[in-house]
Amino acid sequence: MTRQGLSDAVGTRFFMPSAELTPYISTYYMTDFALQPGETVSDWLHPEWANVRLSDRATWQARIGSGDLSPLPRIIGTGPTGLATHFSVTGPMRSWGIGILPLGWLRLFDTPADRLADQTLPCAADTPFADFAPLLEQVFAGPADPAAEAARIDAFLLDLLARRPPHEDEARIRQAHAALLDETVSSVADLADRLGISARSLERLSLRAFGFSPKLLLRRQRFLRSLAQFMLDPSLKWISTLDWHYVDQAHFVRDFQRFMTMRPSQYAAQDHPVLRSAARARAVATGVAVQALHQP
Repeated sequence: MTRQGLSDAVGTRFFMPSAELTPYISTYYMTDFALQPGETVSDWLHPEWANVRLSDRATWQARIGSGDLSPLPRIIGTGPTGLATHFSVTGPMRSWGIGILPLGWLRLFDTPADRLADQTLPCAADTPFADFAPLLEQVFAGPADPAAEAARIDAFLLDLLARRPPHEDEARIRQAHAALLDETVSSVADLADRLGISARSLERLSLRAFGFSPKLLLRRQRFLRSLAQFMLDPSLKWISTLDWHYVDQAHFVRDFQRFMTMRPSQYAAQDHPVLRSAARARAVATGVAVQALHQP
């Protein structure tokens, strides 16, 4: 059973990591799906950096890009995404997410980010997300208490970070991330000049830590700056949200179809109870509506 107007049934809270973790982790976020048994809510998640997500019951399904939804286990890891993720939740459920920034990927994972881009995997022994598997039982041990659960996630990650030495490219990744968030950096040449490296070196660095080519990352950032405004105020017309790098609305529509796998009008016509709740709560907690615009 699916009904419209489920905004009041979905609530999201954001918690900030310890200072030692802020270069690596964006936020922890808890979503409470106060649904009736058999009731389903669905939404489309915009492209973002990597995440680990866990739930108190396995009643969710998802698919990155187009295609049918697939059931998910209770704890999953997702690499950086360049496509929308269609997902649904059936019945009451509580979930936690951990936003992993590019520098966090470099520090916590041995696998280059581009090899797991647009992929979701279980946090199992034979996957790059294996280190996160013990977190599932730790987080949901005891009565529901978001603050205590966030503290347990934070302690777990502090321990994990302590066991992973800093990467030799950390300083350059910090510099690259800052440049990517700078709206005046509009081309691969600008990005390479800002870092003082060749375009080829930038490409290797970008794929290893960010998951995509520099050209696609800049295109994705431009698109998400526009989408974020609409998420916070859906009464706006798309033309009012466009990033200044777009030459016209048709240019934006092409990007929208590339990243969200639908036209802007299709997206605007849908209810977005999960993402609107998350965007508003994230904006209050961090100052930005989407993870990819987060300043580490």
